[in-house]
Amino acid sequence: MQLLTTTRDALLGPLQSVSGIVEKRHTLPILSNVLIEKRGDQLTLLATDIEIQIRTTAQVSGSGDDVDITVGARKLQDILRALPGDHDIALSLDENRMTVKAGRSRFQLQTLPAADYPRLSVAEGEGVRFSVPQNAFKKQLALVQYAMAQQDIRYYLNGLLTMVDGGTLRMVATDGHRLAYAESAIAGEHPRTEVILPRKTVTELARQLGDTDEPLDIVIAGNQIVFRFGPIELISKLIDGKFPDYERVIPQNHPKELILARQPLHAALSRAAILTNEKFRGVRVVLESGCLRIASTNAEQEEAQEELEIDYTGEALDIGFNVTYLLDVLNNVAGDDVVVRLNDGNSSALISLPGNETFKYVVMPMRI
Repeated sequence: MQLLTTTRDALLGPLQSVSGIVEKRHTLPILSNVLIEKRGDQLTLLATDIEIQIRTTAQVSGSGDDVDITVGARKLQDILRALPGDHDIALSLDENRMTVKAGRSRFQLQTLPAADYPRLSVAEGEGVRFSVPQNAFKKQLALVQYAMAQQDIRYYLNGLLTMVDGGTLRMVATDGHRLAYAESAIAGEHPRTEVILPRKTVTELARQLGDTDEPLDIVIAGNQIVFRFGPIELISKLIDGKFPDYERVIPQNHPKELILARQPLHAALSRAAILTNEKFRGVRVVLESGCLRIASTNAEQEEAQEELEIDYTGEALDIGFNVTYLLDVLNNVAGDDVVVRLNDGNSSALISLPGNETFKYVVMPMRI
């Protein structure tokens, strides 16, 4: 049975859009596959891991029979990547095997029935709906996603709090040691709705969203959220849990305020990080009149010290931080300067941007 003949890239592009969520090893073998549906010249590819589902459509030229079948996603992707870009690809089906032909290359892959493939569906017409430009959503994600926990027993910390409230979209991530908060304005007035997006969903959105002001349509319905952009539809289950009260964590009225040049601060911290203890990654930040000193030591008694000239005349302060947490925020914010607010050696630091209340980053101190 002849399925289609098309260019390599016309098939590889849509396949790469969906195959990122496919697990290499799964208890259900069919979840290593991608579902291929062909109707006329429209090709639909769908992948799922039960928690997330991604579907995309593409136009393919050339005649061929309509079909529904599943085939190994990674194997098909690896084959297409390895073939020359200027080759036409022909797919055909013989019983339970798919043949991929390109030039003098020929591959046969096992298939599994499409009827056995699990799918997520969302109730249309329900839930909270809103749209944002893709680039705006992607930029907001980038400001907070690095603060998510990784494999924390408090499973809700492994995700990202997303909240719609009136005309505001808020995102919050925390791993218990630091917290990132970002907000933006969105069109329309929406009822207050809070959900926790799984880490894998956040990672996939960050990878797939374009640097374009084309719309990203979002529907929150029950325990699922749907993202539609371009030809892609991503459906994700939500994390069921109570996110910490982030407003209590964000410090108010810290008296010591510094405006620091982002690049020199990043460079000084990066150099000091070289000689930190590999496990704890701690640096001492010593604040004195006109000077910010950054110092680190390690188990071999090696030392690093950096000094930055600053505009500060207040009382001295000696405080420790995990240098990775400081570098993370400096890597992910734009702009020439950052504002750092401090209180004492036992209080968390608040990092923000000059004249901008839509982004806040809180980092707990550590004993050194």
